[in-house]
Amino acid sequence: MNFEFTEEQQMLRESLARFLREKYDFETRQKIIASDNGWSRDTWAQFAEMGLMAAAFPEEFDGFGGTAVDLSVIMEEFGRGLVVEPYLPTVVLAGGVLRHTGGELAKDLIAQISAGDLVMGLGFAEPQGRYDLFHVETKAEKQGDEYVLSGRKAVVLAANIADKLIIAARTSGNIRDEDGISLFLIDKDTDGLTVEGYPTIDGLQAGDVILDKVKVPAASLVGEEGKAYPVLEAVIDKAIIALAAEAMGVCQKICDLTGEYTRSREQFGTPIAQFQVLQHRMVDMFIFKEEMTSMTYMAVMKADTEGHDTRVAASMAKVQLGKSCKFIGESAVQLHGGMGITEEMAVGHYFMHATMMDTLFGNGDFHQKRYERLTGLRAA
Repeated sequence: MNFEFTEEQQMLRESLARFLREKYDFETRQKIIASDNGWSRDTWAQFAEMGLMAAAFPEEFDGFGGTAVDLSVIMEEFGRGLVVEPYLPTVVLAGGVLRHTGGELAKDLIAQISAGDLVMGLGFAEPQGRYDLFHVETKAEKQGDEYVLSGRKAVVLAANIADKLIIAARTSGNIRDEDGISLFLIDKDTDGLTVEGYPTIDGLQAGDVILDKVKVPAASLVGEEGKAYPVLEAVIDKAIIALAAEAMGVCQKICDLTGEYTRSREQFGTPIAQFQVLQHRMVDMFIFKEEMTSMTYMAVMKADTEGHDTRVAASMAKVQLGKSCKFIGESAVQLHGGMGITEEMAVGHYFMHATMMDTLFGNGDFHQKRYERLTGLRAA
C-alpha cells in the first residue's frame, strides 16, 4: 500500500506541530485543565484560525478537504500534544452526523463549527447499553408539531461545555432494535435538560445528560426519523479511525519520553538505556507502536468509503489500539519507576489518556467479537 501525504497535508502537520510545541507544552496543558473551564477558548479560536475545523469537512460544506487522511494528520498531532480541547466530540462526532444528514441546517452548524463559534456533543451511549449503538432506551414521542424526549445519556464528551447537543432517542421499536432510532438537535439551555458534568481521568470534559420531558420542535429532527442507526454506526467507525490516529501520536510520544528518561537516568554511574534488558523492552514498545501505525494507515485508507470494509477496518484498528496502548503505556510507567505515576511526569498523563482511548467506542474485546461477526474469522 502506497501511503504518502500531500504537500498541503505536510504543511498542515508542520504548522500544527510547531504551534503545539511552542504554545501548548505539558505545563500549559496542566494549567488549562486546572482552570475553571477545563479547556481553552483562546486555543480553540486559534485552531479555527489555523483551519483545523474546516480541514475536516468537504468542500460542499465550505471545508478545506474533509478526507480521512486530513483528519488523521490533525488527530496524530493532537495525540502528541495531549490536547484537551473538544475537537473529537464537536468536529468528528457531531460534525460527522451533520455531514451524513446534510441539508441547510447542517451547513449552517458546520459553518459555525469551522469558525470556532460552536461546541457540540453527541449523546449516543446509555448506562445499560455497554457499547451497543442500537441499545437506546431514551424515548422521543411525537406530540403535534413537537417531540418530547425522556431518558439518560452516559459519558457524553463535551456535554458540560457544549452549546448544542445531538441526542439519539427512540421514536419506535424495542430497546435493542436497530430501526426506530432518531437524532435530535437540542440547545443546552432547553427546559428539562440537565447535564451532570465532570472531568474524565485523562483531563477531558464530559457529562451525563438527563432529559425530563424535554420538548423540541419537529424541525430539530436531524436526518430521517427512525433511520439514525446507520448514521451513528458510520460516524462512530470514522471516529474510531480518527482515535487510532490520535493513539499513534500518543504512543510515539510515550516512546520518546521513555527514551529521554532512560538516557538521563543513571544507575551505578551508567545510563539505564544501556542496560540490555531495558533495550529489549523499548524495542518491543517500538514494535507495538509500528503495528499501531500500520493498522491505522490501513484503516484511514478505507475510511472515506462506507460499508463493510470500513466497519472491519475500524474494529481491526480498535483491537490493535487496545493492545499497543496497553503494552506501551504499562512498559513506559515501569521503565520510569515510581516517577511514572506522579503528577509532575507527563508520561503518566499520556498513559491515562491511552487507557481511556482503549475503552472509548468499545474496548478491544468488543471489537474483536465485532470483527469476527463481520468477517467470520478470528482476530489474531
